[in-house]
Amino acid sequence: MLNNHLINILLIEDEFDQRQLIKAILEAEHYQVTDVDNGELGVKLLEKKDFDIVISDWKLPGINGNQVLEQLKQSSPGTGFILITAHSDASHAINIIRAGADDYLPKPFDKNSLLFTIKKLVYSRQIESENNELKRQVKHRSKLLDMIGQSSAMNKLYQRIEKAAPTNATILITGESGTGKELAARAIHQLSHLNNSPFLPVNCAAIPESLAEAELFGAEKGAYTGAHKNRIGKLESAHNGTIFLDEVGELPLLIQSKLLRFIQEGTINRVGSNQEIKLNVRIVTATNRALLEEVEKGNFREDLYYRLNVIPVVIPSLRNRQEDIFPLIQHFIKVCCLENNMPIKQLSAPALKAMLAYSWPGNVRQLRNTVERLTLLSLENTISLDDVDELELHQANDESNFILPQQGINWEIHEKDCLLQALSHCNNNRTQAAKLLGLGYKAFLYRLDKYQIS
Repeated sequence: MLNNHLINILLIEDEFDQRQLIKAILEAEHYQVTDVDNGELGVKLLEKKDFDIVISDWKLPGINGNQVLEQLKQSSPGTGFILITAHSDASHAINIIRAGADDYLPKPFDKNSLLFTIKKLVYSRQIESENNELKRQVKHRSKLLDMIGQSSAMNKLYQRIEKAAPTNATILITGESGTGKELAARAIHQLSHLNNSPFLPVNCAAIPESLAEAELFGAEKGAYTGAHKNRIGKLESAHNGTIFLDEVGELPLLIQSKLLRFIQEGTINRVGSNQEIKLNVRIVTATNRALLEEVEKGNFREDLYYRLNVIPVVIPSLRNRQEDIFPLIQHFIKVCCLENNMPIKQLSAPALKAMLAYSWPGNVRQLRNTVERLTLLSLENTISLDDVDELELHQANDESNFILPQQGINWEIHEKDCLLQALSHCNNNRTQAAKLLGLGYKAFLYRLDKYQIS
């Protein structure tokens, strides 16, 4: 409940003694009260100042209480209105409420009736405000699209997205492959002021290096062999919208420098042209690479890294939000069944246990692919452990699989081999390789140095 000190009440009553009595009662309860003796003054005050509640007598000199109510509903529909009337019959009360009053007080009334009516109105407005805020949050959260999960890690991600989206800052989304970086980028766009403008995703890894400049910045006719007409680049196509540069770490250094210039200046030059084109484009990027490591290796510009990473958004891996796996499985089963006109299938308890035990190195993308395969290939309406066993998921995460040979092993050779295999699986991404082995990053680097693995 709101503190009475924060509630401003406008009291309109032409009888001096009555007005002073009501004001004294309200101020004793710590309400903030402004009083006037006629409707015209009341309406003028409402035009200048916001009030939470108006209490007005029905019979007033000049414009009456009903006319005050009419003006109030036009200028400040959120303000509560209580009408004081000497007519206590039911029909008159109904007409007052129909006209838009929140409540009425029939004369004569006592102190308790007055305070109860006000508290009832304050409480109902507070509930209404909370419901509207809840609806706003639900509508707001629904724009997070297909991002599913209520784990602590995901709630932190939602909060970061909701804070970052309304800004104009560049955003760098990082996370392992398959975690849903494009979904996060789309959510950022949908929650931004650009949500009615284009959202243009670009997979930088799929652009041939020789065409990267023309693809992003456009090209004039005749700028290179095969350029038979002017070409609009991706950045220009995203004007007044959002461009999502996925796998931004794959961009060649030359293109990185041009992208940096665009972020700083807001202008581009098409290939083969000296004319500058001013653009308004929100830039969101993503990578599964450790860009700081790429900076150290000279593969990525340090100044561009810091310009892209104004607001970092980290997508958690599926193994770091295991409580979300079951809701995701249910969602993917339902979607797959609906898309293929099948009855909704269930997952048996043993099958679910096996899937929860798996580490899902491919994250949500791998989980979705696996669930779709199980749903489509299962012969029964319940997906069984046998169905899951055919995919050999449990073996991939069975830490007891390793059996020490009778003759023993050379531990250092085995450890070095594990390090090399982890790096190979993760495309030499040290951060991901360390996670794959369950090692801290510094511990992983120590072992690389120990075996002189560069």
